[in-house]
Amino acid sequence: MFGNNVLGIIFAYAHEERVRDLTELRVMASVPFGGRYRLIDFTLSNMVNSGLNKVGIITEDNYQSLMDHLGSGKAWDLSRKREGLYLLPPFGKSTSRTDGKIESLDSIRRFLKNSLEEYVILSDCDMVCNIDYREALEQHVRQNADITVIYRHGTSPDVDRNNIYMVDPENRIRELLLHRGSEHGVNYGIGMYILSRELLLQLVEGCMSRNEYDFDKDMVQRVIPELRVMGYEFKGIAYQISSFEAYFNANMGLMDPRVRAELFNPNRPIYTKVRDDMPAKYGLNSYATNCLVADGCVIDGEVENCVLFRGVKIGKGAKVRNCVIMQDTVIGANSRLDYVVADKNVEIEENRTLMGYQTYPVYIAKESKV
Repeated sequence: MFGNNVLGIIFAYAHEERVRDLTELRVMASVPFGGRYRLIDFTLSNMVNSGLNKVGIITEDNYQSLMDHLGSGKAWDLSRKREGLYLLPPFGKSTSRTDGKIESLDSIRRFLKNSLEEYVILSDCDMVCNIDYREALEQHVRQNADITVIYRHGTSPDVDRNNIYMVDPENRIRELLLHRGSEHGVNYGIGMYILSRELLLQLVEGCMSRNEYDFDKDMVQRVIPELRVMGYEFKGIAYQISSFEAYFNANMGLMDPRVRAELFNPNRPIYTKVRDDMPAKYGLNSYATNCLVADGCVIDGEVENCVLFRGVKIGKGAKVRNCVIMQDTVIGANSRLDYVVADKNVEIEENRTLMGYQTYPVYIAKESKV
């Protein structure tokens, strides 16, 4: 049932309006995360680790960095003579839709029809987790489901577009409540679905014929009374990048060894593009505690509770705390940073002070000079 029989579809642009600062110059899927990864690494690795060998990635715009990161798919063992990785181009011209997933699926209808896989996994790219889709697929087949919605139980993220599912004791979804915001002790969706390829084509064609473009309302909610829509609860650790604050907190969450052990399970590794670099270098007067430090960093100052991406340089006397510093950023001597997210190739000169707060970290745009 696995491997050749399951097709993966990833929406690379999902919910990028929620972190507009980070996605102004890049697509959501290529947002850097955790020192050396990008968000799509988690979704793509989850599919590969579950046995999928054909994955299509639907893009919208600003996808140059995504293409550079993915390349031929070799890092995920998807550079193959047959099947492998498919980067699907911008899907439509309309900017007035409430949700672009149905329109994007319609634009790749030929790709779906020409595929031979029986099942399809649809996934957004804004969820940082390590999930084994095989368990969900087994439940999907065992319960004779038409659609399986993957959800989590708990306090839903505080976002306007949260979906809440009412699930009965037999895992059947009886009701979908749209745009409910943050609630406690509920079953909330994480943007992952399993269904047959033929059913997906039927639903997409039906929605397009009725000029219906909202995926959750017109494709999922509408068919709950008619089809066997089941739920699968994912009980592992997951971070939904639902806001800039959520992005910052997700990076900070990696300081917890328990979180790292689950997200980066050696039995289900998270793959990424390899960049050869020297090991991190620490100066004689440097100090680092509770940090994730990637290859190529040069630290001559003090860092605490930070995520440092590849090639970051911390000058002498600089004190950097509670920060996410992206690739090749340079922080000058005697500067002070606290609760700052610095994008790639930022230059912070000497004796600068930048202070944010846990609930409102300061963002410095890509290639800025402070």
